[in-house]
Amino acid sequence: MKGIILAGGNATRLRPLTRVTNKHLLPVYNKPMIFYPLETLARAGIKDILLVMGGGNPGDFVRLLGDGKEFGLHEIHYTFQEGAGGIAQALGLAEDFADNQKIVVVLGDNILEDDISAAAHEFEKQKAGAKIFLKEVKKPQSYGVAEITNERITRIIEKPKNPPTNLAVVGVYMYDKNVFNVIKTLKPSDRGELEITDVNNYYIQKGVMTYQVLKGWWGDGGESFDSLLEAQVLAAKWAKNKSSSS
Repeated sequence: MKGIILAGGNATRLRPLTRVTNKHLLPVYNKPMIFYPLETLARAGIKDILLVMGGGNPGDFVRLLGDGKEFGLHEIHYTFQEGAGGIAQALGLAEDFADNQKIVVVLGDNILEDDISAAAHEFEKQKAGAKIFLKEVKKPQSYGVAEITNERITRIIEKPKNPPTNLAVVGVYMYDKNVFNVIKTLKPSDRGELEITDVNNYYIQKGVMTYQVLKGWWGDGGESFDSLLEAQVLAAKWAKNKSSSS
């Protein structure tokens, strides 16, 4: 499988922090935010990665990450998303890179404590379809929320006023090669973007979506100043626990 990290967008919610840099280059405790999704993929044994960049500082990513050997990768490839056309639009830029293989997609501002290696191996054996990750949250109204019946996802609802569960969809997705055909059928949402929720709901409607609930903590460093602060606190505790146990 191949890995794709989406680090586009304009990050207007984090200004003025992002006035002179991309949000994915902001520090989260002792390393840049973009290191975390790279390490998530590397731990899962995914060594060939495409980074979809955005904003006005693409050269900074290349200077920081280079060819990826520091992370044990075979290579990091780079491409650029013009403007803010949505997560699904950014993913569509990876079609040639994916080369008809299954892919694991991580949003560049998502930080996971869990190791997704086992889930990646399971998905490789899955004949077709997609897999997403869910996490129990205190305020599901702020996220895409999974509706579940008889242990199967029946749909994902974006920021519902009355959430059917407290299970938010995390920014880590696994797709078969058909995902790029799905993206080509999408129409922009009311905010003018191609939505990843529409992609996921397509797979749900086809009955080929699986899921896993994360056990460890999940940080979304790009949602708001509060979420960035929370991610930094969690990352600091995580790093200190690892160093004390080693």
